[in-house]
Amino acid sequence: MHPNPEDYAYDLEETLGAVVGVRTLIPPDAFTADTLGTERLGNGVLIRKNGVVLTIGYLVTEAETVWLSFGDRVVPGHVLGFDQVTGFGLVQALARLDVSCLPLGDSDTVKVGEDVVVAGGGGRQAAIAARIVAKQEFAGYWEYLLDEALFTAPGHPHWGGTALIGPAGDLLGIGSLQVQHQVRESAQPANLNMIVPINLLKPILEDIMTQGRAKRPPRPWLGFYASEIGNRIVITGLASRGPAQEADLRPGDIVMSIKGSKVTTLSSLFRTIWSVGPAGADIPMKIFRDGSTFELGVTSADRNSFLKGPVLH
Repeated sequence: MHPNPEDYAYDLEETLGAVVGVRTLIPPDAFTADTLGTERLGNGVLIRKNGVVLTIGYLVTEAETVWLSFGDRVVPGHVLGFDQVTGFGLVQALARLDVSCLPLGDSDTVKVGEDVVVAGGGGRQAAIAARIVAKQEFAGYWEYLLDEALFTAPGHPHWGGTALIGPAGDLLGIGSLQVQHQVRESAQPANLNMIVPINLLKPILEDIMTQGRAKRPPRPWLGFYASEIGNRIVITGLASRGPAQEADLRPGDIVMSIKGSKVTTLSSLFRTIWSVGPAGADIPMKIFRDGSTFELGVTSADRNSFLKGPVLH
């Protein structure tokens, strides 16, 4: 599945050299330590000659130590910031990276069926020849929603922070997840990569580089995990010390409506919550629990206020 340099119009080896390994250490008392771990491994992409590396945000959230590896070198870095809405994270290398950087492409123009490369740090042996299999909405159980994500197959086994490289050798997105999808009726579910499109980065890139976050009002965050079961939204877990736990929302609760609007999908749930107002807004919910229905109010929060900020070196 490794890409063949002769199949591409650009210099494959030079392009893959812009993809680096990312290793981060997170303090044990960090808010995300229990769910995401205290040591995280993934990938990133050099996008600026001055050492700015783009990765997926969960790798660098609350990180106090960052190491970037390329070739035989390992250099330190520090987190510039991350964006909860898109999922992107930025790291500044604290030493010179003698590799080319990848230009940002136009993820809106890539078509389903198009051949691409999904690459991790480590050259051609860490890259796979793939194709775009879908462009569609993605809702994540952790209060995350993309209007249109990119999906590629076959799935890269080390997907976090991988580079989606388009036919012109430019960066079209950053790998976030591996998901399973039934490609054909008789086939076993196939592993796909969910990729965050690069066009979502362009309006917020300078803000994250200079301020650590995008310049937009923070969305209301409730701190729950939810799943679609049939046409119902079921709470499957709660973030420790989050607003939902404080309001006594419980695993197994069924969310019937938000502010009087019926919700039957994760996307409708999240969009309705976010439409109420910015972080801090009171979110009125109708909940079904143990055979009865009742009203429950949750005072939302800014998720970033629960997280440790970037550590500058």
